[in-house]
Amino acid sequence: MDYDEVNVKLKEIEELLDKLGKEHPKEISAFSRFLRETLDNKALTTREKELIALALGIAQGCEWCIYLHTQKALEAGAKPEELIEAGLVAVLMAGGPALMHLIPLVKAIENFEKGQKA
Repeated sequence: MDYDEVNVKLKEIEELLDKLGKEHPKEISAFSRFLRETLDNKALTTREKELIALALGIAQGCEWCIYLHTQKALEAGAKPEELIEAGLVAVLMAGGPALMHLIPLVKAIENFEKGQKA
């Protein structure tokens, strides 16, 4: 399994946001404010919101979203089995293509677990 794939996707997100932040600062700043406000703990915890975001990323087939929200959910205290369960809910709602997007989810979980043991 290629663990670098996960880190490459996360780096691509960072590079995109840096580039767009320089070229379109108003839009990216507004998006960042919206993101922070939405993910702030209110009725749902950050962990719960990251699990929802992960399921939506799987349902939409966005590998970058899957890697990012796997990382953020783990950081917020989610357990690997919760990530898989969120992924299965996405499969329930989005079908076979979402099932295939459990592949990057499993890669991400393994990558982050490996990083925690290092």
